[in-house]
Amino acid sequence: MVKLTIDNIPVEIKKGSTIKQAAKKVGVEIPTLCFLENINDIGACRVCLVEIEGLERLVTACNTPVEEDMVIYTNTVRVIDARKTNVMFILSEHNCNCTICVRSGNCSLQKLANDLGILELPYKNKPEKFKGSENFALIRDASKCIKCMRCVQICDKVQSLNIWDLAGTGSRTTVDVSHNKKIEESNCSACGQCITHCPVGALKERDDTSKVYKMLEDKEIITVLQVAPAVRTAWAESLNLKKEEASEGKMVAAMKRIGFDYVFDTNFAADLTIMEEGSEFVDRLVEIKENKLPMFTSCCPGWVSFVKSQYPSLVKQLSTAKSPQQMFGAVTKTYFAKILNVDPNKIACISVMPCLAKKEECDIKNINDSNAKKDVDIALTTREFIRMLKTQHLNLKVLKEEEFDSPLGVATGAGVIFGATGGVMEAALRSAYFLVKGKNPSVEAFKEVRGDKGWREASFNIDDININIAIASGLSNARDLVEAILRKEVVYDFVEIMACPGGCAGGGGQPIHDGLELAKARGEILYELDENSKLRFSHENPQINKLYEEFLESPLSKKAHHLLHTEHLI
Repeated sequence: MVKLTIDNIPVEIKKGSTIKQAAKKVGVEIPTLCFLENINDIGACRVCLVEIEGLERLVTACNTPVEEDMVIYTNTVRVIDARKTNVMFILSEHNCNCTICVRSGNCSLQKLANDLGILELPYKNKPEKFKGSENFALIRDASKCIKCMRCVQICDKVQSLNIWDLAGTGSRTTVDVSHNKKIEESNCSACGQCITHCPVGALKERDDTSKVYKMLEDKEIITVLQVAPAVRTAWAESLNLKKEEASEGKMVAAMKRIGFDYVFDTNFAADLTIMEEGSEFVDRLVEIKENKLPMFTSCCPGWVSFVKSQYPSLVKQLSTAKSPQQMFGAVTKTYFAKILNVDPNKIACISVMPCLAKKEECDIKNINDSNAKKDVDIALTTREFIRMLKTQHLNLKVLKEEEFDSPLGVATGAGVIFGATGGVMEAALRSAYFLVKGKNPSVEAFKEVRGDKGWREASFNIDDININIAIASGLSNARDLVEAILRKEVVYDFVEIMACPGGCAGGGGQPIHDGLELAKARGEILYELDENSKLRFSHENPQINKLYEEFLESPLSKKAHHLLHTEHLI
């Protein structure tokens, strides 16, 4: 342990800790722009400067280790002046048109400039010129980049894709796509983790809300909205609603007030995915045991993109089942169009997802099988939905709750937990057990798959068959798991992988809270919803059973395979 003093407050902390960690221990918050704990501690922004007694120069608190008897001052005139100067230098190369920035009001640079009392800029403003594709799901605005390196480190260390890198030299140094490629030419999985960890508006999702507004205004179009499970855990985080006020029913009511004709629950399609994917797993189990290679879940398009670019030899091990988003679109434009007795091209299927990769997924050409132009027309992120809500100026606190529409709005607890890491696996095992044994397991039988560890494993016995499973979230963890499989160090039968750490709850399209990782807390909400559900097994969803009876016949039938499985995974 090391003893030191920070702002006249004595503190004792483990040797090797940083000044920033020591300060936090005694309630002294040192500002920073570039710092991400255990990921980015390079002191690039020079905002966390502090003064050490007896030392002439100021030092960065984020990466300077504490020493015995250090006397540190975090808010002297010298320190504040240095921070102001450094922030003004950053602002001189930053597009400061905050009123039309997607992060206005939720920008770390904007807040820091306000906190430091910067009211004018004494330097000429020369932001880098904007460059980047407007068509890809992820857009980089170079004029707002502050070269903090967070995106580089997140992509390298957490997602292991190395999409971003430094480009240029000297005053021309900037961040750009590696190897002089365009973003759409790279192996970017569109996970969006670089966006949620960017402190400013330099990275954002492609905004598709204007297209949705046009659909809502067209009287010839029937707008059908589907909502992913993880959206309900986060939609109200930036709307000043308490947890008890941010109910599922209030979210549905808000969506209907925006003007959507039907509001359905993607959890319905999650239950449908379990029926198809669970049946496929049981069907492929003998082959899996013989080849000693697992079946991987295919619900996460970020993971699917990753495996296609990084491990193409394993693509055949993916489940051929479409994601819930795409299954919902296929059913909407066939089964539901038949119920309404309308041309499927008159239906606009729009989804609200915690994910950027869903935008890319619904644009895949050979994923559409409903004979309409597209099965899912537009995928919005949670953040885009929130922006639409704010545009409406709804008083959400007095809005009366409404239910999802039927028949595609009925879902089980198994569908709800899809949004948490391990949720797909647990839901699939619940129904796989039933498919093998003909009876339900205890609803608590597979809780061992839960947790927030990046790579975890478990084994279960179903009818004397030992099932070895693994779960990974975050693409770096996925890479470690896949490499271990290829080296034959581990053998699994069924593997769930989510591109984003913590699963969809921590998705790249969720609300941004700089410095906070909320995937675990959001996931706990999903498990609470599961526990409070009347139905907790996908195969007991009455509307799913009705869908098979009236339209699809049975899981893995010819029609089900045509609509609910995809060749893009082969």
